[in-house]
Amino acid sequence: MTTPVGRRERKKAATRQALADAALNLFIKHGYDAVTLHDVSEAADVSTTTLLKHFPSKEALVFDEEADQEAGLVAAVRDRTPGTTIPQALCTHVKRVRLRAADSDVRYTQFLDLVRNTPALSDYAHRMWTRHQDALARAIAADTGAPPDDPRSAALAHFALETSALAHRAADPEQAVDIAFDLLDNGWNAPDRHSEAGHS
Repeated sequence: MTTPVGRRERKKAATRQALADAALNLFIKHGYDAVTLHDVSEAADVSTTTLLKHFPSKEALVFDEEADQEAGLVAAVRDRTPGTTIPQALCTHVKRVRLRAADSDVRYTQFLDLVRNTPALSDYAHRMWTRHQDALARAIAADTGAPPDDPRSAALAHFALETSALAHRAADPEQAVDIAFDLLDNGWNAPDRHSEAGHS
């Protein structure tokens, strides 16, 4: 049985959503750097003090998915279909949650453009995404029966998360993610020209 959400919790959630919506509207219309916290609180009809109770920084107003992101990454490993490797499952997940602009609505496309074109936001988004590395590494280790501090699991988690930044710098983001995860899944197998030269 689901516990009913109290009036106070509903009011807090509504205030938080109003602040996030007001911030995104203002940032898209005027540019992130031109908008102050006071502007956002005025638009949402709350005090700046109230705003800061919900969002600890200006960047945080744009992002409200941290818990969902971590849960999604862990689930991608834990709930993958039989026969799917961990890199394959993470590749599918990264493409779905980080590169979904092509089939998204106009609002989400505007959000992505804002983040990509605002260094403070793109840096914050990358930090927020990669801070899930430890949780992802633990999920990989648990799935493979390795110790929680297994360095191989940590390395896979690190490079899996970094594929997102690589993709956003690539001409073909989806192809870049596929190539990166293929490398993580199958290892480096290109011919070593220096080694061949030594044996000729």
